[in-house]
Amino acid sequence: MYYIYILLCDKAFFYVGITNDVDKRLRQHIKKKSPHTKRYNDIELVYKEEYKTRLEAETREKQLKGWSKAKKKALVERNINLLKELSKS
Repeated sequence: MYYIYILLCDKAFFYVGITNDVDKRLRQHIKKKSPHTKRYNDIELVYKEEYKTRLEAETREKQLKGWSKAKKKALVERNINLLKELSKS
């Protein structure tokens, strides 16, 4: 299985990633072993989705990385109505 995940970094920035082991990858982020998140001190896993293939996960990761911060926040908060509204614009 593959996962896309969203981290909330320093309560301000959403980082989207892909992995086949969420717990291990989260530990790497927290231990500052990822160049993308090493500058952040507070890292929290706030969202994840599971996929059967890497290709499916990569496709979704690319989609989420293109989203605005507001759309990512609505997804994380599971605010479907706001997510639909933001998707219209």
